[in-house]
Amino acid sequence: MSNDSHVLERPPEGAAADWTIPQNWRAYTAQEHATWDTLFERQARLLPGRASQAFLRGLDALRLSESGIPNFEELSERLMKLTGWQVVAVPGLVPDDVFFDHMANRRFVAGNFIRRPDQLDYLQEPDVFHDVFGHVPMLADPVFADYLEAYGRGGVRAMELGALKQLGRLYWYTVEFGLVREAEGLRIYGAGIVSSSAESRFALDDPSPNRIGFDLKRVMRTDYRIDDFQQNYFVIPSFDELLRATIETDFAPLYEETLPLADIPIAEILPDDDVITRGTQEYARSKS
Repeated sequence: MSNDSHVLERPPEGAAADWTIPQNWRAYTAQEHATWDTLFERQARLLPGRASQAFLRGLDALRLSESGIPNFEELSERLMKLTGWQVVAVPGLVPDDVFFDHMANRRFVAGNFIRRPDQLDYLQEPDVFHDVFGHVPMLADPVFADYLEAYGRGGVRAMELGALKQLGRLYWYTVEFGLVREAEGLRIYGAGIVSSSAESRFALDDPSPNRIGFDLKRVMRTDYRIDDFQQNYFVIPSFDELLRATIETDFAPLYEETLPLADIPIAEILPDDDVITRGTQEYARSKS
């Protein structure tokens, strides 16, 4: 889900009415496949002991370690057998209603371009590595797959109730930048973390950010930044609990309650927060 002004207003030439396009896998160059391999190998070395077991299982089940950019047709065939999801290519960031409709129907939209070799560490618009390596392994987990479908169904209602900002924060702090508590300790599962070498370390090791127990209303009120490391990470107790909180909550009263309230600034700790790690905010101060 995007908060970005780069979202197109209508399907570009060559796109279907639902904004999907052919991946055109055969058009990738050897350099583009090599860029994927470089990114994959770097993260594959780093993530054991950091990424959630669900993410690591998904990498294996979908055979993402095979060399080169994955072919979406082959990837979708594997994913469909596991959870009924598929991966479809889109030309860039799509409108919210299109995004929600695909997700509600178990179609994950992914960009088909890959970053240049000089952009390995940061890219403003999500590319195929972020979308596929970062997101798709979690779609092989049945519980998380159900969560994303439920999120997609809830998106249409949020649009009708004028609460896209609140729902977008839920996506940001779970799907993109979520942490989960496992028996061995905190682990990362959000795509924005697992696809980033630097944030994979920062999210777990750096003393700067707050790590706060997940609370749906708290998350919906909390601001975030899109251009740097996060200063808040929310920790779910399990994916089962995340799904339960989503499907058992009537979001309409929650939106009604939170919409008039002031946003909670980045890095602020509230008296009733379940604080797992109180951050020093040293990183944020160093950037100011």
